[in-house]
Amino acid sequence: MNKILKIKDINNKKYIVENVDEFIHHINECHSKGSSLHEENGCFFNIDEFFRELINQVEDNKK
Repeated sequence: MNKILKIKDINNKKYIVENVDEFIHHINECHSKGSSLHEENGCFFNIDEFFRELINQVEDNKK
C-alpha cells in the first residue's frame, strides 16, 4: 500500500505528497544540509533540520 503525506507549505497551503518515497529521496539528496527552499507544484517548503527529521520519521514508520 502506498502512503501519502499531507503537509502544509510556508503559506499554510495544504499539499498532498503522493509519491512519498520520491519526495523524501529528493529532500535528502538535494536539501541535505542547512536551510533551503523547496518548490513543488506551486507550494513552497522551508527545508531545515526539523523538516528533514519529520519526513524521515515517515520513512522510518514505513519499515
